[in-house]
Amino acid sequence: MPEPLKLIYTESFLRQFAARLQTAYPPFDERRFVDAVLARGWDELELKARMRRISEQLGLALPQPFAAALDVLYRVDEACTGFPYLFLPDFVEVYGSADADYELALNALERFTSGSSSEFAIRPFLLREPERTMRRMHVWASSDNEHVRRLASEGCRPRLPWGQALPIFKRDPAPVLELLERLRADPSLYVRKSVANNLNDIAKDHPEAVKETALRWYGRDPLTDWIVRRGCRGLLRAADPGVLQLFGYAAAASPEQAPLLSAASLAVSPGSIRIGESAELRVELRARAGAPLRVRLEYGIDYVKASGRTSRKLFLLSDRTLQSGERFAFVKTQRFADLTTRRHYPGLHRIVLLVNGIEYAEDSLTLLPASHDSTNILNV
Repeated sequence: MPEPLKLIYTESFLRQFAARLQTAYPPFDERRFVDAVLARGWDELELKARMRRISEQLGLALPQPFAAALDVLYRVDEACTGFPYLFLPDFVEVYGSADADYELALNALERFTSGSSSEFAIRPFLLREPERTMRRMHVWASSDNEHVRRLASEGCRPRLPWGQALPIFKRDPAPVLELLERLRADPSLYVRKSVANNLNDIAKDHPEAVKETALRWYGRDPLTDWIVRRGCRGLLRAADPGVLQLFGYAAAASPEQAPLLSAASLAVSPGSIRIGESAELRVELRARAGAPLRVRLEYGIDYVKASGRTSRKLFLLSDRTLQSGERFAFVKTQRFADLTTRRHYPGLHRIVLLVNGIEYAEDSLTLLPASHDSTNILNV
């Protein structure tokens, strides 16, 4: 099992960083800083809480005012690159919140994002002054630096994982979509992934707005098409008819109305297993006669929750074009082991085969309690 990310902040790492600061700013008390960071309760702190303690102790150890502290950090930040240094943008979030320091703070976030990322630290500024901050992010969207352009998109994602949600953009994504227009054919894959993820976030609250954007963007540029496809992945999983049509998938209201398949079966073996064990899913199907069909083949598992209710999880089998009458078979091993992201509960699990969002076959599996030697949780 991989070590928790919070363990990147070792005493050795902290001492190395403190020594670098002390060289750049001799009054910096290296020993006091490290001791304060590692003080009581450190072992219990999770990753983001550890970042916050480091940034808070930096503020106590560096000179005042905020501009003087930044001057010291600017002497060392070029050597401070990588995920662990997310505490530098966090320092700006904590100590650069005064109105008088607004421009200095955003300049610092722009600078620090190349070494780590300012996507989390920019969000309090958006929450306090959305219009003013978005004006700066429009400027960032035209930067020559791909890290800064990515910050323009990633920083305003309404549902950024690990980050503060942005309710203002959940309610009205128009300012975000306006900004993304500047990045819709960005040459950097790093930036395009962020734009696509932003669209996928917005689609959870405003699917029609994303569909309208997709229709306007798609077919103009291969780079933009990649963004649209990835940004509509949630709508594809939901089998939104307009999105399926946009990407050329065959449409069918139901298996009874112009069915896409002439035959389909799904068999699960064995029919009963314990939590931690695996089952085999065997899929066989045959396309209907006629023109080729673009299809998205998925299987869904209705996982039993602790409450006894079920929640469906979809898994992609294949995305392909089936020729007239073509047969297709697939065997998949599905493990029902507990993960850090999903726990399993005993009960009847319905498993279905879906073609472009329509159910064509089903079977079921009875999940029994785990045996004593199969209860380890996997990390994914």
